[in-house]
Amino acid sequence: MYSSDVSHLSQPCIYGQMESPDNQKKSGFMKWFSKLFKGSDHGTTNGRRPQVVGEENMFWRAPSRSLDDLPRAENEDLDRAIALSLAENAKKRNGPRGLGYEDDDFTGGIQERLGGIPSFFPYNPNPIQLLPRGYRLCGGCKQEIGYGHYLSCMGTFWHPHCFRCYSCGQAIRESEFSLSGSYPYHKSCYKDLHHPKCDVCHQFIPTNLAGLIEYRAHPFWGQKYCPSHEHDGTPRCCSCERMESRSAKYIALGDGRSLCLECLDSAVMDTGECQPLYHAIRDFYEGMYMKIDQQIPMLLVERQALNEAMEGEKDVGPHHMPETRGLCLSEEQTVSSILKKPRIGKNRILDMRTYPQKLIRRCEVTAILVLYGLPRLLTGSILAHELMHGWLRLKGYRNLSPEVEEGICQILSHMWLESEVMPGPSFAPSSSSSSNNAPSSSSSSSSYKKGGKSEIEKKLGGFFMHQIANDISPAYGEGFRAAHVAVNRYGLRRTLDHIRHTGKFPI
Repeated sequence: MYSSDVSHLSQPCIYGQMESPDNQKKSGFMKWFSKLFKGSDHGTTNGRRPQVVGEENMFWRAPSRSLDDLPRAENEDLDRAIALSLAENAKKRNGPRGLGYEDDDFTGGIQERLGGIPSFFPYNPNPIQLLPRGYRLCGGCKQEIGYGHYLSCMGTFWHPHCFRCYSCGQAIRESEFSLSGSYPYHKSCYKDLHHPKCDVCHQFIPTNLAGLIEYRAHPFWGQKYCPSHEHDGTPRCCSCERMESRSAKYIALGDGRSLCLECLDSAVMDTGECQPLYHAIRDFYEGMYMKIDQQIPMLLVERQALNEAMEGEKDVGPHHMPETRGLCLSEEQTVSSILKKPRIGKNRILDMRTYPQKLIRRCEVTAILVLYGLPRLLTGSILAHELMHGWLRLKGYRNLSPEVEEGICQILSHMWLESEVMPGPSFAPSSSSSSNNAPSSSSSSSSYKKGGKSEIEKKLGGFFMHQIANDISPAYGEGFRAAHVAVNRYGLRRTLDHIRHTGKFPI
């Protein structure tokens, strides 16, 4: 959900006008006129826009009743007071004309009222008296507001051209604006700044039936998207799990998977390209005093070939849902391996060439199969995981529970990723506690690290580690966390020895 701390003000500003000195001759009479009605007690204007009277220091709210609506007694008192006031003004002038020209205008208006003609002069029992001119400063430019129009809102006064949007800098002329803190915004500008947009369709995320902004967000990447994209067929990268943006097309791998361009940049696409990485991970094991003497074949395969090979295994054990990415074979099979790296077309893979390979069982492990088209770090973590399965079988670890076997294999996968991504010689949480059993991996891994990694590759490595650590499956997730506690406390070697004798993690 999204909520924002913003006030949307309807009809927020009071509009006024400063008159010239020539028009101020009436002000004395007007002030007296206003005092006459201060005794009445009436309500507010029900939120209507304030109405402007062209006097310097006074404006009126919309009338709640006219002079004609006054009781008869009040009308008589009013007539008497007006007559006395006009007589006093005439005596003060001592001129032959008696009343001045402007006063004649007011007298005409009063006579119209006395004659029964409706008056349109607004009546307000509580007129708003503003500050004198010297104290009316603009809240924008801090200069005195001279003659002309002005605004009154947010507790101060403004030149109309000084009341501006904090985002675009243009004057706010609409009847509504958004206020965030002490800064005014056009409503459209505030929405552009603070209303979340979908990272997939780039539109404002709509509100749900309750009127709240509801969206989905990836727990690692933070990608925000409309809930509808989970069901409308929007492609998701098979490696990093980010959804395809409308501004960047993914590559279709031809087996129902899609790959984003950032993952494609380091993707391993055929068996030959994967061999250096495979040998580097074997060196990593040797650096951990876990050398594998047998030459176990490794093949990069398509999704269908991997699924068929998994069905051909007699005892495949648990596999990771929703998709298996690697397999340690123990049976003889014929598997189609990718012979040559395919070409990348506009948005898809072209010229995929495979060849069938007969796998002969020469030891407890027949071969290791890995799904093609994944980034180098993800391919390496899968190889490290499957190679640990092979190591356990070759070393005589039998009848392990799925939580123990998959958990310790995930530990080796996580350790290899950490050695690739994290700076410094330390590559695993257990390195300090097992230092007398295994040397640092910095020397053994330096031979296969291909120079410095890009920031996106480091970020991908962090995501793959995040996936391992936060897996929710009982075997892979809970197994890894139990193994992680044991290896942190006792070291990798003592943990493996305990598993050999008890089939469980040390407590």
